[in-house]
Amino acid sequence: MRKSLLGLLLATGIFVGCQDETTDISNDQQSKIDMSDFFVHTDDLEAKGPSEKDGKECYSMQVLNRQLAENKGLYKKMYDIEYATRSFIAGKKPSGAGNGNGNGGGGNDGGGDPPVSDNLGIVNIPVYVHVVYSNSNENISDAQINSQIAVLNDDFRRTNNDANNTPSAFAGVAADTEITFSLAGTFRNASTTTAWGTNNAVKSAYPPVTPETHMNIWVANIGGGILGYAQFPGGSLATDGIVVSPQYFGTTGYVAAPFDGGRTTTHEVGHYLNLRHIWGDGRCNRDDFVADTPSSDRPNYGCPTTAYHCRSNDQFMNYMDYTDDACMNMFSEGQKERMRALFASGGGRASIAGN
Repeated sequence: MRKSLLGLLLATGIFVGCQDETTDISNDQQSKIDMSDFFVHTDDLEAKGPSEKDGKECYSMQVLNRQLAENKGLYKKMYDIEYATRSFIAGKKPSGAGNGNGNGGGGNDGGGDPPVSDNLGIVNIPVYVHVVYSNSNENISDAQINSQIAVLNDDFRRTNNDANNTPSAFAGVAADTEITFSLAGTFRNASTTTAWGTNNAVKSAYPPVTPETHMNIWVANIGGGILGYAQFPGGSLATDGIVVSPQYFGTTGYVAAPFDGGRTTTHEVGHYLNLRHIWGDGRCNRDDFVADTPSSDRPNYGCPTTAYHCRSNDQFMNYMDYTDDACMNMFSEGQKERMRALFASGGGRASIAGN
């Protein structure tokens, strides 16, 4: 999604996309890995898209905007994680192949070279689930929790039973991420709070358990029609993890259509593992930093059969879009590379690997 104008703007010292942060990265270091398109802050309206409907709403980018304002060191941490991610990906590719940022036009070529092994093997993420409830419906069953863990494993290993629904234009880049999930424990907490909002209050009330080595998920009613939100790598350990409203968690029990397929959690785990929304949370010149996801300027809703924006077909069946659960069915090879780079030595979630 980059344009040649961006390089000119950066060369003249003009910041693009409301980005006013600076870093300590030297010019020599930056010249080795192209970081010219990196951004973290997004306009809230752009993050929602120009045609938001009564459909799926993830609040991860708005939460990130607030955290950036509250923690002036967060931008630098996220920059360093992004630099390490791009360095790891570039190290897998032949000389001159690029570092994997920038959006391609989609299709079977994936916008880059064929996948190369990263030698990390299957990475398992142990999961703690915190069920926070104010009524019996919200005190979801073990069966509902287990159904969500099963969806995560199917979606991230591409063993989902709707994998064959991926359109032929994108089937060639649909990926088995080689990431698995195992339930390490469940904590149940009764509360008089009926809606927790998005200010991490539920995490403060019930802190994460060993977030360095475990992913923590809070299943609690957020309110306001918000399905879930996640913290990107680099944020405070005290708030690390994801929050999902109970009716959008798992596939059985207290679930609500059309978000009753467990894909809200799949989507939020994608953010937790450093994926952006498929449209880059902006216009056609904004980037999700993945080469094989086509440019777009908006989320898609419902269950489209086709979508065309920014002179290319949207990858609307990607888990990082906003379509209904039944119409999501893939991560891409480029997204796989980004997520797995976190587990490499020096990566943003390297301490999880091997647990």
